[in-house]
Amino acid sequence: MQVMKWSVIALAVAAGSTQMAVASSQADSKGFVEDSSLNVLSRALYMNRDYRNGGANTNSVTGKTNGYREETGLGIRALFESGFTQGTVGFGLDAHSLTSIKLDSGKGRHSNGLFGTTDDGSADDTQTEVGAAAKLRLSNSVLKYGNQFTGSPVFATDDSRILPEVATGTLLTVNEIEGLELSAGRFTAISSQANTGHDSLGLKSANIAGVSYAFTDDLTAAIHASDVEDHFKKAYVNLNYNLPLTEDQALNFDFNGYKTSGDGQELSGEADNKIWSLAAAYSIGAHKFTLAHQSSSGDAGYVYGVDGGGSIFLANSIQYSDFNGKDEKSWQARYDINMATYGVPGLSFMTRYVTGTDIDVGGGEEAKEHELNIEAKYVLQDGPAKDLSFRVRNAIYRADSSYTGDVNDFRLIVEYPLEIL
Repeated sequence: MQVMKWSVIALAVAAGSTQMAVASSQADSKGFVEDSSLNVLSRALYMNRDYRNGGANTNSVTGKTNGYREETGLGIRALFESGFTQGTVGFGLDAHSLTSIKLDSGKGRHSNGLFGTTDDGSADDTQTEVGAAAKLRLSNSVLKYGNQFTGSPVFATDDSRILPEVATGTLLTVNEIEGLELSAGRFTAISSQANTGHDSLGLKSANIAGVSYAFTDDLTAAIHASDVEDHFKKAYVNLNYNLPLTEDQALNFDFNGYKTSGDGQELSGEADNKIWSLAAAYSIGAHKFTLAHQSSSGDAGYVYGVDGGGSIFLANSIQYSDFNGKDEKSWQARYDINMATYGVPGLSFMTRYVTGTDIDVGGGEEAKEHELNIEAKYVLQDGPAKDLSFRVRNAIYRADSSYTGDVNDFRLIVEYPLEIL
């Protein structure tokens, strides 16, 4: 499940706003060094999953069980992005260093996805991964090859733990026409969030393509497709419409849909599925109220993972569950508030409740699940620790025993971004 997901809305808006000018971005290049940046993000994460009603966490090496998982770690990522050399075609380089440090864990409490596992079944003390990608730009088109983070709805690297997944491959992004963004790529490896191996998820190859277009400032659409060798093929569609009502009121409608079919050896199992979600949000001042419906049908639930843990751009993919079971129907009610309106800039709250029914668990039986999320975040607005953030996320998940076990999921996230160049 992806928690800190990229937004297709944001991608489409970017295509419609940051690339509105037809003038060549390459023509405005100041140089490899002059346009370069170096940023360091430190993220501390405490994560506790309490398996209720006899649920157990079993260590894959020792075989010992425990009723909960509890781990704390620190991730430090350094991201360097060069500018492009001047000329008709510009050349550049992006590089990263990712390091995780175990602060607390244990064989019986391990396996929250924060750390790799050693031969004796404990969590790795430290892990480090470095990578780079070469890039070139012609006009407003960028071709990148190497290690990179991706945000396509059909191939998205996840960033919900200490360190992000990293994909290896080629990606072309074209923004030559006002409001239109085209993309195409081929990836041959992806590392998980818990392991720094080059291809710890077992990807053979994934070919992706996509187009997004901003018809107006308030109406955007996107279509993406992928072919993940020996796993599945996917098609994705998004339509987002924003309707301003007054200066501080607006309605937003967001539709997302996937169609998946099995491919080759179907290494991810049965994958034939159709799933869609529609969310309607009403914002007024500091408040936003959202209702969403999601529906799954086909021979299996929606499958993802080898194509990136973030490849699920659906309304009811939330903190713990994705509500993507076979034939599942789910509803969401959500409330957000930004406390800046009330004199506390940087402070925000969110709560949501999702209930899912009609899950086909086989044998003619159906199951239900539901989840309550409560979240608070505060970002320092000034001072020497400006942009330091504290985020508390709590999920209470319950489901029929025929489907899965009950879980309480609690996370405390502290992040500090530092701009060096």
